[in-house]
Amino acid sequence: MINKSKNIAVILISLVTLINSQVLKAELTIEITEGIQSAYKIAVVPFATPPGEVLVTDVAGVIAQDLAGSGYFKVLPRDEMLTRPTQPARVKFRNWAAIGQDYLVIGFITKDNNLYHVQMSLFDVYKKEQLKGLRITVEADALNMAAHHLSDAIYQRITGIPGVFTTRIAYVTSIFNEQNQPQYKLQVADYDGANAISIAQSKEPIMSPAWSPNGQQIAYVSFEHKVSEIFIQTLKTGERKSVAKFKGINGSPAWSPDGKQLAITLSKDGNSDIYILTLANLSLRKLTQSWAIDTEAAWSPDGTQILFTSDRGRLPQIYVMPSNGQGSAKRLTFDGNYNARGSFSADGKKIVMVQGVQGKYRIALLDLVTGANTVLTDGSQDESPSFAPNGQAIIYARRKGDNEVLSTVSLDGLTKLDIQSAAGKVREPAWAPRK
Repeated sequence: MINKSKNIAVILISLVTLINSQVLKAELTIEITEGIQSAYKIAVVPFATPPGEVLVTDVAGVIAQDLAGSGYFKVLPRDEMLTRPTQPARVKFRNWAAIGQDYLVIGFITKDNNLYHVQMSLFDVYKKEQLKGLRITVEADALNMAAHHLSDAIYQRITGIPGVFTTRIAYVTSIFNEQNQPQYKLQVADYDGANAISIAQSKEPIMSPAWSPNGQQIAYVSFEHKVSEIFIQTLKTGERKSVAKFKGINGSPAWSPDGKQLAITLSKDGNSDIYILTLANLSLRKLTQSWAIDTEAAWSPDGTQILFTSDRGRLPQIYVMPSNGQGSAKRLTFDGNYNARGSFSADGKKIVMVQGVQGKYRIALLDLVTGANTVLTDGSQDESPSFAPNGQAIIYARRKGDNEVLSTVSLDGLTKLDIQSAAGKVREPAWAPRK
Protein backbone atom coordinates (compact mmCIF):
# COMPACT_ATOMS: atom_id res chain seq x y z
CA MET A 1 0.00 0.00 0.00
CA ILE A 2 1.03 3.58 -0.49
CA ASN A 3 1.83 5.45 2.69
CA LYS A 4 -0.09 8.74 2.24
CA SER A 5 1.99 11.88 2.44
CA LYS A 6 1.97 15.32 0.98
CA ASN A 7 5.31 14.52 -0.55
CA ILE A 8 5.25 11.82 -3.23
CA ALA A 9 8.93 11.20 -2.64
CA VAL A 10 8.03 9.98 0.82
CA ILE A 11 5.30 7.84 -0.75
CA LEU A 12 7.77 6.15 -3.08
CA ILE A 13 10.31 5.53 -0.34
CA SER A 14 7.67 4.10 1.99
CA LEU A 15 6.78 1.40 -0.51
CA VAL A 16 9.56 -0.73 0.89
CA THR A 17 8.38 -0.47 4.51
CA LEU A 18 7.88 -3.89 6.07
CA ILE A 19 4.34 -4.93 6.99
CA ASN A 20 3.56 -6.42 10.40
CA SER A 21 1.32 -9.42 9.94
CA GLN A 22 0.09 -12.63 11.48
CA VAL A 23 0.19 -15.93 9.61
CA LEU A 24 -1.99 -15.63 6.52
CA LYS A 25 -4.08 -18.53 5.28
CA ALA A 26 -4.17 -19.18 1.57
CA GLU A 27 -7.78 -18.34 0.86
CA LEU A 28 -10.05 -15.40 1.39
CA THR A 29 -13.74 -15.29 2.25
CA ILE A 30 -16.49 -12.84 1.31
CA GLU A 31 -18.46 -10.94 3.93
CA ILE A 32 -21.21 -8.60 2.72
CA THR A 33 -21.06 -5.48 4.88
CA GLU A 34 -23.59 -3.19 3.21
CA GLY A 35 -26.32 -3.48 0.60
CA ILE A 36 -29.23 -1.61 -0.95
CA GLN A 37 -32.93 -2.21 -0.65
CA SER A 38 -33.99 -1.23 -4.19
CA ALA A 39 -32.42 -4.28 -5.84
CA TYR A 40 -34.02 -7.15 -7.73
CA LYS A 41 -35.52 -9.56 -5.23
CA ILE A 42 -34.43 -13.09 -5.97
CA ALA A 43 -34.72 -16.45 -4.25
CA VAL A 44 -32.00 -19.05 -4.81
CA VAL A 45 -33.31 -22.37 -3.57
CA PRO A 46 -30.77 -24.96 -2.31
CA PHE A 47 -29.96 -27.37 -5.14
CA ALA A 48 -30.82 -31.04 -4.77
CA THR A 49 -27.65 -33.15 -4.50
CA PRO A 50 -26.89 -36.77 -5.42
CA PRO A 51 -28.38 -39.22 -2.86
CA GLY A 52 -26.05 -39.95 0.05
CA GLU A 53 -23.53 -37.24 -0.88
CA VAL A 54 -22.60 -34.14 1.05
CA LEU A 55 -20.85 -31.79 -1.35
CA VAL A 56 -18.13 -29.44 -0.14
CA THR A 57 -19.48 -26.71 -2.43
CA ASP A 58 -22.95 -25.32 -1.77
CA VAL A 59 -23.68 -24.32 -5.36
CA ALA A 60 -26.84 -22.36 -4.55
CA GLY A 61 -25.04 -20.67 -1.66
CA VAL A 62 -22.24 -19.50 -3.97
CA ILE A 63 -24.78 -18.17 -6.46
CA ALA A 64 -26.65 -16.33 -3.72
CA GLN A 65 -23.45 -14.79 -2.41
CA ASP A 66 -22.36 -13.72 -5.90
CA LEU A 67 -25.66 -12.03 -6.68
CA ALA A 68 -26.01 -10.36 -3.28
CA GLY A 69 -22.51 -8.97 -3.46
CA SER A 70 -23.09 -7.43 -6.90
CA GLY A 71 -25.43 -4.76 -5.55
CA TYR A 72 -28.13 -5.56 -8.10
CA PHE A 73 -29.90 -8.26 -6.09
CA LYS A 74 -31.48 -8.72 -2.70
CA VAL A 75 -31.36 -12.46 -2.00
CA LEU A 76 -34.09 -14.08 0.07
CA PRO A 77 -32.78 -15.82 3.21
CA ARG A 78 -33.36 -19.55 3.12
CA ASP A 79 -35.36 -19.59 6.35
CA GLU A 80 -37.94 -17.31 4.72
CA MET A 81 -38.64 -19.68 1.83
CA LEU A 82 -42.14 -21.19 1.91
CA THR A 83 -41.15 -24.12 -0.31
CA ARG A 84 -37.93 -25.47 -1.79
CA PRO A 85 -38.61 -26.88 -5.25
CA THR A 86 -35.75 -28.29 -7.28
CA GLN A 87 -37.67 -29.24 -10.44
CA PRO A 88 -39.49 -26.75 -12.74
CA ALA A 89 -42.73 -28.75 -12.56
CA ARG A 90 -42.89 -28.19 -8.80
CA VAL A 91 -42.61 -24.40 -8.90
CA LYS A 92 -45.73 -22.61 -7.63
CA PHE A 93 -45.30 -19.01 -8.66
CA ARG A 94 -47.96 -17.74 -6.26
CA ASN A 95 -45.81 -18.82 -3.30
CA TRP A 96 -42.91 -16.65 -4.46
CA ALA A 97 -45.11 -13.72 -5.52
CA ALA A 98 -46.71 -13.77 -2.07
CA ILE A 99 -43.35 -12.97 -0.44
CA GLY A 100 -42.42 -10.36 -3.02
CA GLN A 101 -39.83 -12.16 -5.11
CA ASP A 102 -39.10 -10.96 -8.64
CA TYR A 103 -37.03 -13.97 -9.70
CA LEU A 104 -36.49 -17.56 -8.66
CA VAL A 105 -33.50 -19.86 -9.17
CA ILE A 106 -33.78 -23.61 -8.65
CA GLY A 107 -31.59 -26.54 -9.58
CA PHE A 108 -30.34 -30.02 -8.96
CA ILE A 109 -27.07 -31.93 -9.22
CA THR A 110 -26.64 -35.47 -10.49
CA LYS A 111 -23.53 -37.62 -10.64
CA ASP A 112 -22.18 -39.84 -13.40
CA ASN A 113 -18.97 -41.64 -12.38
CA ASN A 114 -16.68 -38.77 -11.32
CA LEU A 115 -18.62 -36.04 -13.11
CA TYR A 116 -21.29 -33.81 -11.64
CA HIS A 117 -24.08 -32.41 -13.81
CA VAL A 118 -25.43 -29.10 -12.47
CA GLN A 119 -28.84 -28.08 -13.85
CA MET A 120 -30.13 -24.55 -13.18
CA SER A 121 -33.42 -22.86 -14.05
CA LEU A 122 -34.17 -19.12 -13.74
CA PHE A 123 -37.78 -17.93 -13.57
CA ASP A 124 -39.56 -14.59 -13.77
CA VAL A 125 -42.05 -14.92 -10.92
CA TYR A 126 -44.61 -12.38 -12.13
CA LYS A 127 -44.53 -13.42 -15.77
CA LYS A 128 -44.64 -17.06 -14.62
CA GLU A 129 -42.07 -18.10 -17.20
CA GLN A 130 -38.61 -19.60 -17.40
CA LEU A 131 -35.99 -17.11 -18.54
CA LYS A 132 -32.94 -19.34 -18.63
CA GLY A 133 -31.99 -22.97 -18.31
CA LEU A 134 -28.39 -24.10 -18.16
CA ARG A 135 -26.52 -27.35 -17.51
CA ILE A 136 -22.83 -27.54 -16.64
CA THR A 137 -20.78 -30.73 -16.23
CA VAL A 138 -17.67 -30.60 -14.04
CA GLU A 139 -15.54 -32.60 -11.66
CA ALA A 140 -16.04 -32.11 -7.92
CA ASP A 141 -13.19 -29.63 -7.52
CA ALA A 142 -14.73 -27.36 -10.18
CA LEU A 143 -18.18 -27.04 -8.61
CA ASN A 144 -17.32 -23.63 -7.16
CA MET A 145 -16.40 -22.28 -10.60
CA ALA A 146 -19.51 -23.91 -12.09
CA ALA A 147 -21.57 -21.94 -9.58
CA HIS A 148 -19.82 -18.73 -10.69
CA HIS A 149 -20.66 -19.52 -14.33
CA LEU A 150 -24.31 -19.90 -13.38
CA SER A 151 -24.17 -16.60 -11.49
CA ASP A 152 -22.79 -14.89 -14.59
CA ALA A 153 -25.63 -16.31 -16.69
CA ILE A 154 -28.28 -15.17 -14.20
CA TYR A 155 -26.74 -11.74 -13.75
CA GLN A 156 -26.48 -11.07 -17.48
CA ARG A 157 -29.96 -12.39 -18.27
CA ILE A 158 -31.57 -10.06 -15.75
CA THR A 159 -29.37 -6.95 -15.94
CA GLY A 160 -28.09 -7.16 -19.51
CA ILE A 161 -24.53 -6.63 -18.17
CA PRO A 162 -21.82 -9.32 -18.30
CA GLY A 163 -21.00 -10.74 -14.88
CA VAL A 164 -17.57 -10.93 -13.29
CA PHE A 165 -18.01 -13.99 -11.12
CA THR A 166 -15.66 -16.16 -13.22
CA THR A 167 -12.90 -13.54 -13.31
CA ARG A 168 -9.72 -13.50 -11.21
CA ILE A 169 -7.87 -11.10 -8.98
CA ALA A 170 -4.22 -10.67 -8.06
CA TYR A 171 -3.03 -9.30 -4.73
CA VAL A 172 -0.02 -9.20 -2.43
CA THR A 173 0.17 -10.77 1.03
CA SER A 174 2.83 -10.63 3.71
CA ILE A 175 3.52 -12.74 6.75
CA PHE A 176 6.24 -13.24 9.30
CA ASN A 177 7.43 -16.84 9.45
CA GLU A 178 8.51 -18.82 12.50
CA GLN A 179 11.93 -17.17 12.35
CA ASN A 180 10.22 -13.75 12.37
CA GLN A 181 11.32 -13.11 8.80
CA PRO A 182 9.00 -11.36 6.35
CA GLN A 183 7.53 -13.38 3.49
CA TYR A 184 5.81 -11.64 0.61
CA LYS A 185 3.63 -13.47 -1.88
CA LEU A 186 1.94 -12.51 -5.11
CA GLN A 187 -1.35 -14.42 -5.19
CA VAL A 188 -3.86 -15.12 -7.94
CA ALA A 189 -7.37 -16.23 -7.01
CA ASP A 190 -10.97 -16.37 -8.17
CA TYR A 191 -12.75 -13.05 -7.81
CA ASP A 192 -14.06 -14.09 -4.37
CA GLY A 193 -10.66 -15.24 -3.12
CA ALA A 194 -11.22 -18.96 -3.63
CA ASN A 195 -8.62 -21.23 -5.23
CA ALA A 196 -5.73 -18.92 -4.38
CA ILE A 197 -2.27 -19.84 -5.64
CA SER A 198 1.07 -18.15 -5.08
CA ILE A 199 2.90 -17.27 -8.29
CA ALA A 200 5.85 -15.43 -6.73
CA GLN A 201 7.31 -15.07 -3.26
CA SER A 202 10.23 -13.27 -1.68
CA LYS A 203 11.66 -12.10 1.63
CA GLU A 204 11.69 -8.63 0.09
CA PRO A 205 8.62 -6.58 -0.88
CA ILE A 206 6.50 -7.40 -3.93
CA MET A 207 4.08 -4.75 -5.18
CA SER A 208 2.06 -3.19 -8.00
CA PRO A 209 0.68 -6.28 -9.82
CA ALA A 210 -0.82 -5.42 -13.22
CA TRP A 211 -2.64 -7.83 -15.56
CA SER A 212 -1.88 -7.97 -19.26
CA PRO A 213 -4.93 -7.25 -21.47
CA ASN A 214 -5.28 -10.94 -22.38
CA GLY A 215 -5.06 -12.03 -18.73
CA GLN A 216 -2.12 -14.36 -19.42
CA GLN A 217 0.66 -12.35 -17.79
CA ILE A 218 1.23 -10.17 -14.75
CA ALA A 219 3.76 -7.38 -14.45
CA TYR A 220 4.90 -6.51 -10.94
CA VAL A 221 7.67 -4.90 -8.91
CA SER A 222 10.00 -7.00 -6.75
CA PHE A 223 12.80 -6.02 -4.39
CA GLU A 224 14.21 -9.56 -4.25
CA HIS A 225 17.63 -8.30 -5.36
CA LYS A 226 17.52 -5.48 -2.78
CA VAL A 227 16.57 -2.91 -5.42
CA SER A 228 13.30 -2.34 -7.28
CA GLU A 229 12.93 -4.37 -10.46
CA ILE A 230 9.99 -4.90 -12.83
CA PHE A 231 9.17 -8.45 -13.90
CA ILE A 232 6.63 -9.92 -16.31
CA GLN A 233 5.45 -13.41 -15.45
CA THR A 234 3.45 -15.79 -17.65
CA LEU A 235 0.84 -17.55 -15.55
CA LYS A 236 0.53 -20.76 -17.53
CA THR A 237 4.23 -21.59 -17.56
CA GLY A 238 5.54 -19.64 -14.58
CA GLU A 239 8.24 -18.16 -16.82
CA ARG A 240 9.20 -14.63 -15.92
CA LYS A 241 11.43 -11.94 -17.37
CA SER A 242 13.04 -8.85 -15.89
CA VAL A 243 12.15 -5.86 -18.08
CA ALA A 244 13.36 -2.89 -16.01
CA LYS A 245 16.24 -2.72 -13.55
CA PHE A 246 17.61 0.76 -13.89
CA LYS A 247 19.36 2.79 -11.24
CA GLY A 248 16.88 4.23 -8.76
CA ILE A 249 13.13 3.66 -8.89
CA ASN A 250 11.60 1.04 -11.19
CA GLY A 251 7.91 1.05 -10.40
CA SER A 252 4.18 1.15 -11.18
CA PRO A 253 3.95 -0.94 -14.39
CA ALA A 254 0.80 -0.40 -16.47
CA TRP A 255 -0.01 -2.32 -19.67
CA SER A 256 -1.06 -0.58 -22.86
CA PRO A 257 -4.43 -1.81 -24.20
CA ASP A 258 -2.71 -3.73 -27.01
CA GLY A 259 -0.31 -5.43 -24.58
CA LYS A 260 2.78 -4.25 -26.47
CA GLN A 261 3.99 -1.58 -24.05
CA LEU A 262 4.28 -0.79 -20.37
CA ALA A 263 4.06 2.66 -18.85
CA ILE A 264 6.49 2.62 -15.93
CA THR A 265 8.01 4.99 -13.37
CA LEU A 266 11.79 5.43 -13.51
CA SER A 267 14.20 7.75 -11.74
CA LYS A 268 17.30 6.69 -13.64
CA ASP A 269 17.95 10.27 -14.77
CA GLY A 270 17.63 11.66 -11.27
CA ASN A 271 13.94 12.56 -11.27
CA SER A 272 10.87 10.37 -11.12
CA ASP A 273 9.20 10.38 -14.56
CA ILE A 274 6.83 8.28 -16.65
CA TYR A 275 8.44 6.24 -19.44
CA ILE A 276 6.95 4.04 -22.15
CA LEU A 277 8.69 0.67 -22.44
CA THR A 278 8.23 -1.24 -25.71
CA LEU A 279 8.28 -4.92 -24.78
CA ALA A 280 9.46 -6.27 -28.15
CA ASN A 281 12.89 -4.67 -27.83
CA LEU A 282 12.81 -3.09 -24.33
CA SER A 283 13.33 0.37 -25.82
CA LEU A 284 12.37 3.39 -23.69
CA ARG A 285 10.61 6.64 -24.47
CA LYS A 286 10.41 9.35 -21.84
CA LEU A 287 6.87 10.69 -21.55
CA THR A 288 6.97 13.28 -18.76
CA GLN A 289 9.75 15.79 -18.33
CA SER A 290 9.11 17.85 -15.24
CA TRP A 291 10.94 18.94 -12.10
CA ALA A 292 8.09 17.25 -10.21
CA ILE A 293 7.74 13.63 -9.14
CA ASP A 294 5.53 11.82 -11.69
CA THR A 295 4.37 8.26 -11.00
CA GLU A 296 1.46 5.75 -11.12
CA ALA A 297 0.65 5.80 -14.83
CA ALA A 298 -2.53 4.31 -16.29
CA TRP A 299 -3.67 4.04 -19.93
CA SER A 300 -6.98 5.16 -21.37
CA PRO A 301 -9.02 2.30 -22.93
CA ASP A 302 -8.17 3.47 -26.46
CA GLY A 303 -4.48 3.86 -25.63
CA THR A 304 -4.31 7.54 -26.59
CA GLN A 305 -3.92 9.02 -23.11
CA ILE A 306 -2.00 8.37 -19.91
CA LEU A 307 -3.10 9.28 -16.41
CA PHE A 308 -0.44 9.83 -13.78
CA THR A 309 0.07 11.23 -10.30
CA SER A 310 2.24 14.31 -9.93
CA ASP A 311 3.11 16.88 -7.29
CA ARG A 312 3.85 19.54 -9.90
CA GLY A 313 1.09 21.61 -8.27
CA ARG A 314 2.81 21.15 -4.88
CA LEU A 315 0.34 18.46 -3.71
CA PRO A 316 -0.29 15.03 -5.31
CA GLN A 317 -2.97 15.29 -8.00
CA ILE A 318 -3.93 13.37 -11.13
CA TYR A 319 -2.98 14.61 -14.58
CA VAL A 320 -3.55 13.33 -18.10
CA MET A 321 -1.54 13.72 -21.29
CA PRO A 322 -1.34 12.14 -24.76
CA SER A 323 0.45 8.79 -24.70
CA ASN A 324 2.48 9.79 -27.76
CA GLY A 325 3.98 12.68 -25.81
CA GLN A 326 2.65 15.24 -28.31
CA GLY A 327 0.93 17.61 -25.92
CA SER A 328 1.04 19.01 -22.42
CA ALA A 329 -0.32 17.52 -19.22
CA LYS A 330 -3.73 18.61 -17.95
CA ARG A 331 -4.75 18.47 -14.31
CA LEU A 332 -7.98 16.52 -13.73
CA THR A 333 -8.52 16.51 -9.95
CA PHE A 334 -9.31 19.46 -7.73
CA ASP A 335 -11.38 18.00 -4.87
CA GLY A 336 -9.31 17.11 -1.82
CA ASN A 337 -5.66 17.88 -1.15
CA TYR A 338 -4.49 14.45 -2.31
CA ASN A 339 -5.54 12.44 -5.37
CA ALA A 340 -3.49 9.47 -6.58
CA ARG A 341 -3.52 5.97 -8.07
CA GLY A 342 -5.98 6.89 -10.82
CA SER A 343 -7.31 4.56 -13.51
CA PHE A 344 -9.90 4.79 -16.27
CA SER A 345 -13.20 2.94 -16.44
CA ALA A 346 -13.66 0.63 -19.44
CA ASP A 347 -15.64 3.30 -21.33
CA GLY A 348 -13.10 6.00 -20.53
CA LYS A 349 -15.75 8.24 -18.97
CA LYS A 350 -14.78 7.85 -15.32
CA ILE A 351 -11.68 7.72 -13.18
CA VAL A 352 -11.32 5.88 -9.89
CA MET A 353 -8.68 7.12 -7.47
CA VAL A 354 -7.56 7.48 -3.88
CA GLN A 355 -8.68 10.84 -2.50
CA GLY A 356 -7.30 12.37 0.68
CA VAL A 357 -9.11 14.96 2.76
CA GLN A 358 -7.97 16.00 6.24
CA GLY A 359 -5.81 12.94 6.70
CA LYS A 360 -8.42 10.38 5.60
CA TYR A 361 -7.92 8.47 2.36
CA ARG A 362 -10.93 7.05 0.56
CA ILE A 363 -11.88 5.70 -2.86
CA ALA A 364 -13.49 8.31 -5.09
CA LEU A 365 -14.97 8.35 -8.58
CA LEU A 366 -14.59 11.28 -10.97
CA ASP A 367 -17.07 11.58 -13.86
CA LEU A 368 -15.10 13.11 -16.72
CA VAL A 369 -18.30 14.11 -18.53
CA THR A 370 -20.11 15.91 -15.71
CA GLY A 371 -17.17 16.67 -13.44
CA ALA A 372 -18.99 15.09 -10.49
CA ASN A 373 -16.72 13.75 -7.74
CA THR A 374 -18.25 10.94 -5.66
CA VAL A 375 -16.59 9.48 -2.57
CA LEU A 376 -17.48 5.79 -2.48
CA THR A 377 -15.93 4.54 0.76
CA ASP A 378 -15.81 5.73 4.34
CA GLY A 379 -12.57 4.28 5.67
CA SER A 380 -9.52 6.20 6.77
CA GLN A 381 -6.85 4.24 4.85
CA ASP A 382 -8.51 2.99 1.64
CA GLU A 383 -6.10 2.32 -1.23
CA SER A 384 -5.24 0.65 -4.55
CA PRO A 385 -8.58 0.79 -6.43
CA SER A 386 -9.11 -1.38 -9.52
CA PHE A 387 -12.21 -1.54 -11.76
CA ALA A 388 -14.05 -4.81 -12.32
CA PRO A 389 -14.00 -5.91 -15.98
CA ASN A 390 -17.68 -4.99 -16.40
CA GLY A 391 -17.13 -1.58 -14.81
CA GLN A 392 -19.83 -2.09 -12.19
CA ALA A 393 -17.64 -2.46 -9.11
CA ILE A 394 -14.24 -1.51 -7.73
CA ILE A 395 -11.89 -3.65 -5.67
CA TYR A 396 -9.58 -1.91 -3.20
CA ALA A 397 -7.59 -2.46 -0.01
CA ARG A 398 -8.71 -1.06 3.32
CA ARG A 399 -7.74 -1.12 6.94
CA LYS A 400 -10.11 -3.07 9.19
CA GLY A 401 -9.10 -2.76 12.81
CA ASP A 402 -5.51 -3.95 13.01
CA ASN A 403 -5.86 -5.90 9.80
CA GLU A 404 -5.80 -5.05 6.11
CA VAL A 405 -8.40 -6.64 3.83
CA LEU A 406 -9.67 -6.42 0.28
CA SER A 407 -13.12 -4.98 -0.34
CA THR A 408 -15.38 -4.20 -3.26
CA VAL A 409 -17.77 -1.31 -3.66
CA SER A 410 -20.41 -0.58 -6.27
CA LEU A 411 -20.17 2.59 -8.35
CA ASP A 412 -22.89 4.27 -6.29
CA GLY A 413 -21.09 3.37 -3.07
CA LEU A 414 -24.16 1.60 -1.66
CA THR A 415 -23.03 -2.01 -1.85
CA LYS A 416 -19.85 -3.12 -0.11
CA LEU A 417 -18.33 -6.47 0.73
CA ASP A 418 -15.09 -7.63 2.27
CA ILE A 419 -12.90 -10.33 0.76
CA GLN A 420 -10.96 -11.09 3.88
CA SER A 421 -8.42 -13.57 5.12
CA ALA A 422 -8.70 -15.55 8.31
CA ALA A 423 -5.59 -13.75 9.56
CA GLY A 424 -2.95 -11.43 8.20
CA LYS A 425 -2.84 -8.54 5.78
CA VAL A 426 -3.72 -8.38 2.09
CA ARG A 427 -3.04 -5.48 -0.23
CA GLU A 428 -2.59 -4.09 -3.78
CA PRO A 429 -5.47 -5.86 -5.55
CA ALA A 430 -5.78 -5.89 -9.33
CA TRP A 431 -8.86 -7.23 -11.11
CA ALA A 432 -8.06 -9.33 -14.15
CA PRO A 433 -9.71 -8.73 -17.55
CA ARG A 434 -12.40 -11.12 -18.67
CA LYS A 435 -11.06 -14.26 -20.33
